[in-house]
Amino acid sequence: MTTATATVTDTAAKKVAFYTLGCKVNFYDTEAIWQMFKNDGYHQVDFEATADVYIVNTCTVTNTGDKKSRQIIRRAVRRNPDAIIAVTGCYAQTSPAEIMAIPGVDLVIGTQDREKILQFIEQFQAERQPINAVRNIMKTRDFEELDVPDFADRTRAFLKIQEGCNNFCTFCIIPWSRGLSRSRDAESVIQQAKMLVSAGYKEIVLTGIHTGGYGDDLEDYKLHNLLWDLDKVEGLERIRISSIEASQITDEVIEVLQKSDKMCRHLHIPLQAGDNTVLKRMRRKYTVEEFAAKIEKIHNVMPGVAITTDVIVGFPGETEEMFETGYRYMEQMKFAEMHVFPYSKRTGTPAARMEDQVDEEVKNRRVHELIDLSERMQLEYAQQFVGQVLDVIPERDYKGAPGTGLVMGYTDNYIQVVFNGSEELIGKLCRVKLTEAGVNECKGEFVRVMESQDNQGQAAAEAV
Repeated sequence: MTTATATVTDTAAKKVAFYTLGCKVNFYDTEAIWQMFKNDGYHQVDFEATADVYIVNTCTVTNTGDKKSRQIIRRAVRRNPDAIIAVTGCYAQTSPAEIMAIPGVDLVIGTQDREKILQFIEQFQAERQPINAVRNIMKTRDFEELDVPDFADRTRAFLKIQEGCNNFCTFCIIPWSRGLSRSRDAESVIQQAKMLVSAGYKEIVLTGIHTGGYGDDLEDYKLHNLLWDLDKVEGLERIRISSIEASQITDEVIEVLQKSDKMCRHLHIPLQAGDNTVLKRMRRKYTVEEFAAKIEKIHNVMPGVAITTDVIVGFPGETEEMFETGYRYMEQMKFAEMHVFPYSKRTGTPAARMEDQVDEEVKNRRVHELIDLSERMQLEYAQQFVGQVLDVIPERDYKGAPGTGLVMGYTDNYIQVVFNGSEELIGKLCRVKLTEAGVNECKGEFVRVMESQDNQGQAAAEAV
């Protein structure tokens, strides 16, 4: 959930509250919607406070996401029955009628036309009739421009470059909630990157629904072209890709990873399953052999790179033998971390109709086995860097508590490090010696602040 970013001093000022469910793209979209309200004179308040407008940005990736979204919508209605309740996001896009049927909902707007949200609110205030503003997302071919010039309480800026997905994996509803892949105009991306650097951000995280699909709908301009253009942005120290499919890591992208000093040594590459039979049933576009070959290429050009991944456990038809095959495969891949999810039926997807659904207790046991494996691999990955000096951008005080004398941030290869330092270091590029490896966080010693990018070429991991 987003938090309040402004203190309300004028009791007569219009107040807006947000609740965001789901992925990082949703959080980006919420920030973009907040910018429009801020420019219109609204103050943001906590979702539990009394507001004039409540915006619920929903998730529909699982049936549970739908249910949680409905609960939050009803909570907003109870909080202030006189407020305008506006619902947006993926669940709003796929099931507008369900949401309109909830008493107290005034506006439903899906995953497009959100730049018109204030106009719809004015229309409701004038007519006092609920508005269903959802259109067929599959007919949309243009990227929705939603700028975010700054992010409250964040030292890493997110930059959305792409929307939608063409993959239609059998477990996923997202193409129906986000539409087909659309790329943001390159000039618009570069312009916002420069704006974010001017606002003081040293790291930009490129995000989207299917980020690696950037350029699939453009002529002679692909993801690697965009990465090279971002590499030229003065003052930008780090470029991180939020997530990318193995099949989209082309030789040209690998060349950027090898030659650009700004590309972070961290890639999140979803595997989903470590067995070819399961991958085929999921309708994934690679085999485990192809995935491994791509990862090996990346390791060769980017020593020390952290490869993190997503894994779905207990997909329909996954036998014990298939699970064991996948477990051994993941062990060999030496991921820096795995995000492990039990398969969850999503109504409307082919996988939900498949036979051989896996028992919940079996899924639960397999999930815990893979979480244990992930923690072991995470520790092994971090231990390689003990005694080395790494670049860290502190994001916050330790545990969010000022005055501890400790700050926390991420290295370029996504190791979370806690080290001695004041809050004045937050947002600055620091050199930190890693002294102790841990599963979720490591310990380090502050060395110095990097004044410019000029010295970054010196040993990305030098010993003190």
